Amino acid sequence: MFATLSLTSGILLCLVIAANGNSVEEDEKYLTFPANFLLGASTAAYQIEGAWNASDKGESIWDRFSHYNDGRIINNETGDVAADSYHKYKEDVAILKRLGFTSYRFSVSWPRILPTGFPNNVSQDGVNYYHNLIDELLANGIEPLLTLYHWDHPQVLEDANGWLNSEMVDWFGDFARVVYREFGAKVKRFIPINEIGAFCKNGYSYGFHAPGKKLHGFGEYLCVHNALKAHARAYRIYEREFKPTHKGQVGFMANSHAYMPKTPEDAVSAEVAFLFNTGWTFHPIYSEKGDYPEIMKNMVAAKSKQQGYAKSRLPEFDSEWIEYIRGTSDFMAVNHYTSKLVEPGEEGEVPSHDNDQGVQLSVDDSWKSSASPWLKVVPRGLRYVLRQLSSKYGNPPIYITENGFSDLGTLNDTDRVDYYREYLKQMLLAIHVDGVNVRGYYLWSLLDNFEWERGYSEHFGIVFVDINDPNRKRTLKKSATWWQQVTTNKKIVQNTLNELRSIPREIR
Repeated sequence: MFATLSLTSGILLCLVIAANGNSVEEDEKYLTFPANFLLGASTAAYQIEGAWNASDKGESIWDRFSHYNDGRIINNETGDVAADSYHKYKEDVAILKRLGFTSYRFSVSWPRILPTGFPNNVSQDGVNYYHNLIDELLANGIEPLLTLYHWDHPQVLEDANGWLNSEMVDWFGDFARVVYREFGAKVKRFIPINEIGAFCKNGYSYGFHAPGKKLHGFGEYLCVHNALKAHARAYRIYEREFKPTHKGQVGFMANSHAYMPKTPEDAVSAEVAFLFNTGWTFHPIYSEKGDYPEIMKNMVAAKSKQQGYAKSRLPEFDSEWIEYIRGTSDFMAVNHYTSKLVEPGEEGEVPSHDNDQGVQLSVDDSWKSSASPWLKVVPRGLRYVLRQLSSKYGNPPIYITENGFSDLGTLNDTDRVDYYREYLKQMLLAIHVDGVNVRGYYLWSLLDNFEWERGYSEHFGIVFVDINDPNRKRTLKKSATWWQQVTTNKKIVQNTLNELRSIPREIR
């Protein structure tokens, strides 16, 4: 079945990147950001806000999941307080301003705004909190980028099967309408859903994220199917009801590893991995015909038949839904952290999305590690991904909405600075040499925060947050000071770390 694919992008892309990268990556003109390029930082509501039961906020799936206290999260930690940004948002905006960031990507908490999950009860306190945050950003010249859903839907909706229930499409649309109505006059860029493929696999197949369901081979596919419809519903609501007045944009976001062939003979397998993972959610939005990638539909159908199922485990879109979903994005948002090597093989549960691909994923032993087992440092992978997305989907406007490095919490985070410097170089080569239409970059993350099932054991922030301090004291890391120089000079700073002065610094 792989033979039906063209042996195109894999080998040539690696060769071109290597050739171009070695010759120009230190050239001063390729280290400078384009005019009007947005440099920002990202966070997510449950990971930083705390105040889990403040005022009339409803229970989220992560509130429920983290309170089981049964070891599913390291040290049984929760996001009950997290970085306490609910109470310290002005301090966080001041940090953004001080470091020179021009944009901030944050998410709103669905149950903080709609405590019952439905628009019959809109929390005025919840709405006011986000108005205050947005007003503080705008007063400091920082553009908000608002994510409607970053994995924390109301538990009451999960009790009705959450993203496995097709009614979630309408429920999310109702929530989106409230968000647009409340904040649309101030916010000009929205992302409805963060990383559809990731939260569907983690929450409904692997089960190590909320809501903790292990329905592999079915759950992840049904979840993605409904979430793509929900994204489209949110887009169409804005397009019809709010865009004529507010003139804003709604984008689509997905996480994309770089899927690179392990050997030149593995180019077809790498293409399959791209289509099964990145293409799974980008293809219905950005491809000319819409729908899931054809190779994915064929392979899941064949596997399902082989396993004795009456029909494919991958749900089908009818023609109306294909057309409704296609084109529902004004900009492409890409989260990228790491890369994988791909070769033919079998892995994962039977049945599962992992197993359906017929590939094996691995890493190179020479790739530098982080504190997260899944995150290896492969800077050239970012350029690889950007070129792929540009060439396959018509070079749309792209914002890198997450990119970052985890460690164990040091203030002298030289490895994080190295990560950012080298990944930014590859992004700028993609812009200046390859012509990829990247408009902005948001690092992950502004603050050390609750890292889902890893609790507070892994640190992604450029600002240290003392989780053991009731006041959640913030301290700038070396990476924060490095970023301050980057935003000031509008180019990658090449100076050595011992030239960075007055660090680390507490936030007074």
